[in-house]
Amino acid sequence: MAERKQVLCFYEGFARELCPTILGHTKGQERAFAYQFAGGASKGLPPGGAWKCLALHKMRDVKLRSGGWHTGTSHKSPQTCIEDVDLDVNPQSPYNPRRKLTPPSGKPAPGGRTSPSSKQGQNSG
Repeated sequence: MAERKQVLCFYEGFARELCPTILGHTKGQERAFAYQFAGGASKGLPPGGAWKCLALHKMRDVKLRSGGWHTGTSHKSPQTCIEDVDLDVNPQSPYNPRRKLTPPSGKPAPGGRTSPSSKQGQNSG
């Protein structure tokens, strides 16, 4: 996340390409709130991608890749995926993370704030 690397993995039987924005815990389970911009999903993936809530223990064959950082454009409501936020790439995180991450260049992420909030895909997999 600190280097804005894309994450490639298999999750619930589907190859996925993701940009993780928040890492943390909910009810003792490690989770990632990520923007999935390519790959498959149980209910399909809308054009352009969707926000996803992922349990880290279900991710398989995880690889990192350099490439564009995707955050989507729809921000309708705060994320509910992660209760205790450990890491957040958003410099102006409203979630009081234990640790904030800034882009590798030290400049704000393209498009400014990357607040991950969207009704679509919030708790889907």
